[in-house]
This record gives sequence, C-alpha cells and structure tokens, in this order.
Amino acid sequence: MSQTFDAILKGGIVVNHDGDGARDIAIANGRIAAIGELGSASAGEIIDCKGLHILPGVMDTQVHFREPGLTHKEDLETGSRSAVLGGVTAVFEMPNTDPLTITAETFADKIRRGHHRMHCDFAFFIGGTRDNVRDLPELERAPGCAGVKVFMGSSTGSLLVEDDGGLREILKVIRRRAAFHAEDEYRLNERKNLRIEGDPRSHPVWRDPVAALKATERLVTIARETGARIHVLHISTKEEIAYLRDHKDVASAEATPHHLTMAAPECYERLGTRAQMNPPVRDASHRDMIWYGVNQGIIDVLGSDHAPHTAEEKAKTYPASPSGMTGVQTLVPLMLDHVNAGKLSLARFVDLTSAGPARLFNIAMKGRIAAGYDADFTIVDLKREETIRNGWIASRAGWTPYDGVKVKGWPVGTFVRGKRVMWQGEVAAPSTGEPVRFLETLKA
Repeated sequence: MSQTFDAILKGGIVVNHDGDGARDIAIANGRIAAIGELGSASAGEIIDCKGLHILPGVMDTQVHFREPGLTHKEDLETGSRSAVLGGVTAVFEMPNTDPLTITAETFADKIRRGHHRMHCDFAFFIGGTRDNVRDLPELERAPGCAGVKVFMGSSTGSLLVEDDGGLREILKVIRRRAAFHAEDEYRLNERKNLRIEGDPRSHPVWRDPVAALKATERLVTIARETGARIHVLHISTKEEIAYLRDHKDVASAEATPHHLTMAAPECYERLGTRAQMNPPVRDASHRDMIWYGVNQGIIDVLGSDHAPHTAEEKAKTYPASPSGMTGVQTLVPLMLDHVNAGKLSLARFVDLTSAGPARLFNIAMKGRIAAGYDADFTIVDLKREETIRNGWIASRAGWTPYDGVKVKGWPVGTFVRGKRVMWQGEVAAPSTGEPVRFLETLKA
C-alpha cells in the first residue's frame, strides 16, 4: 500500500549522523515521516533536490536582533528574514535589548513578539545580573529560554557582571549551561588609553588576548567550584583554545565565521570600523589556532554573533564607533566556502551547526534528520558560486563586511517544521516561527 505525505524532498544527498547519500525525505504534519527510497509514495508536493545536499536545519546560537528598543538597526522580523535567506532555521537571540531581557515580563514580551512574526524558530537567552540572581532558576526554565547569558566584559547597564563574587552567585543557583562573553573588564578599563582615535587597528591592542584568556580562566575556575556547565562565546585567541582543550568537561566553546575568516591588520585597513567586533578580530596566528580548535573538536558550535548597527553608526570615528556586524545571513555561505576549500568537512559543519547545538543545549526534536523530528532542513548547492553583496542582505542594517567576497557553496532552500520558508533566494511562506523546545523546559 502506497503512503501519502504532505511533501517529499526527492533525490537529494542527505547529510546526517549516519553519513551522506542520496535519499528521499517525506514530511507530514511538520515532522520527518520517512527517509529512504520513496518512489512508490505520493505527496501533495514533490520537490526535486537532485544535485543538492540536504542538511539538518542550521541553528545560529548567537544573534542580536535588537528588539525591543533598537529597532532602527534590526528587529525580530528583519533579522529572522535575513536568517532564512541564509539557510538558518533557528536562532538563539541575546538579552541586551532595551529594556534588558532579565525578568519574566520582558522575556514573555519577546516570546510574544517573535511568535508567528519571525520567519525561523527562535529561543531567547535571559540575562544574568546581580539583581535577578534569585529568579534565575525559574527564569531559565521558561519555555523558549536558551539559558542564562552573562557579560563579563563591557556591555550595557546591569548586564555587566565583572567580579568573581557575582559570577559565583549566578553559577551556584542555575542548573542549565550558561553562556558567557568572557573578557576581563578590569583589564579593559586599565588599557583604554591604548585606543588610538581614528585607528580601529588599535581595537585588538586595547582588548588584547590576555583580557580574553584571563576572563575564561576565571570562569572555568568558578564553574569547577560550583559544579556548573559553561559555554564560552566567540573564542578569539589561540591561548583560549590551548586552555579550553583541558577543560572540556565543564566548558563548551563557540567560534564565529569572522574569527575564522578575517585577520588583522588587513581587515581593519580594508574595512575600517566595519571589522570592529568584541572580542576583536586578531592576527592570523589566532585565526589559525581557532581553526585548529575546530578540527580538533575543541570548538563545539558556530555562532554568527550577528550584531547589526547602521552604516551611519559604524562610520563614526573609532573608538566612538560601535562594535558589531551583520552575520546570520552569511554564516552558511562563508562556511560552505571553507568546506569547499578543504578547511573542514561537510559532516563537521553539520556537527557545528545542528548536532552540536542540540547536544549542548538539550534541544528537543531538532539537530538531526530522523523520523519524528521537526522537518527543519538547510538545502545547499555545494557547486554554486556567488558573490556576496550588500543588496542581498535583508538585515535592516543593510550591509555586510563580506560585500564583494566570492564564495563557492550557497543555501538554496530553508525548511522550518515542514514549511518551505525560503527557496532560491525568495521568502516563500508567511512567517510561522515558534519557540525552540528544550528538554529542560518541556511543559504539558
């Protein structure tokens, strides 16, 4: 008896936990219904994927979509539109909004704003502060919460927790893996005089490798004392890679495409303040060691750290210029170009963007292509060559530091819970984004 499904992805090369090969995938009710040779099955829609690779949906576990409060730069709709155009099926968004996402009310407000308005699925981090530490055990278990995020280095207002005592209090009470921006605030303040007005090349001199390593070492020490699990965001130094190699029991680590692609001083000479990020892009020796971390498995996940500012804001004279760049839409093409260049395998890319996030954050029903899982797919053409252009970027900021960069490997389709939300560069369905579900936040 032939089966009938909502849709069948036909003849694509499926890349998954059991290797890769040509297989069909059937979709029913937003979930993966069957995998294999489905020639005798029928469906409401048959989608020809011959010559294309079907990956588990790419998850970008660090974005800043600026809503509420800073929506002239980005909002949840434009940021998620940028995500799906780039092949990203789910994002984890950060709490440094206005107001800060640090209470049950501000968190619930973001969930409401995102529901069926965002084009991809989503989770939000709750900001960890001195003021809300007693509430964190409950806040981190709210449906749609990716966990607690703490800024150890310069941020805004009460989101900064720079001292060991404050960090210890947070790590003592929470139970989920917490994410950290690890730069030592005391050292950053001591070295502010090293910033040279009008010269963004001084940015990595001011925010030097010692500031990053010192914060990461302090964080690991406190995690061991408290029995906590930590996630160190946007690793930027060779010293952190060497250190974290010996602390993988308590610490997971993220790398970003810009730290894997750019190098100082060239990026600052070419892009000026558009290359300015926190922590900074450093010289090629750091970039090469982060690649070593990727290939040795020290790096667990990729995150874009999409942090848009308008072109006018970025044009301010350094150091008055803000740190941040767009990234969610370029994550997949940049990394596929690295795959084609032999820097990492396609299977490793899948682990960094699908299986890795699911494993670290205990995501339910996502991260692999398996019967019963959400039908989230990033469909790519590994042979397609394109030039990234500002005009392609859907972010409200409207620019990318990779304008004019030629890449090989391109996202051609994005499926979120069975819906084809992007196909061949066009948003193809109304926004139906919903909160990501986590094993630690499941509620009946």
